[in-house]
Amino acid sequence: MAESARAVPAPTAEQLQRLAFRRGLARKKRKERERAGEISELNLTAMMDMMTIILVFLLKSFSSSSVAMVSGQDIRPPVSSTRLTPTDAVPVTITAKSILVKDREVVRLQDGKIPPDQVQGKIIPALQVQLAKEVERLRTIAKLREDAPFSGEMSVIADKAVPYQLLTTVLYTAGQSELDKYRFVVLQKEEGVAQLEP
Repeated sequence: MAESARAVPAPTAEQLQRLAFRRGLARKKRKERERAGEISELNLTAMMDMMTIILVFLLKSFSSSSVAMVSGQDIRPPVSSTRLTPTDAVPVTITAKSILVKDREVVRLQDGKIPPDQVQGKIIPALQVQLAKEVERLRTIAKLREDAPFSGEMSVIADKAVPYQLLTTVLYTAGQSELDKYRFVVLQKEEGVAQLEP
């Protein structure tokens, strides 16, 4: 036990002098490198700038690369062999039970039909109001950003069993809300990936 607790001898004056000399030499070399313009420390600013640019690029490519669609019992889109790329547009989903703008339910259907009190002629007022809000939002964005002009496009995600009359009523209502260009979202035949068909 006495052997393991040996006292470490104190450094001699000569050892302390050598250590001080080495530290002074290291400081002198560092100052010389700084005067010569060498970087003495890692500069993270350039690396952060690069990562920010990459992050913006990835977010932009991610947000415009696909259409978000959930396939379930309420909605089974038709299958197609199209090869078109999805574009960014106002998504309108027609299921067997409801009509949604984005993920928000606008009209609840009864037996796959619009209730008579929720339709006026060929226009669905609740849907028209919600689409008008989306158009206003897109026009505001178009004023602020030159790279995002208002295109008046809409993506229709509909169940393959949706009646034609319901589909035409939704499209007519969208046309009255300045969304006169539309694309149908379908499942690609080979891969099962959501694609667009004009």
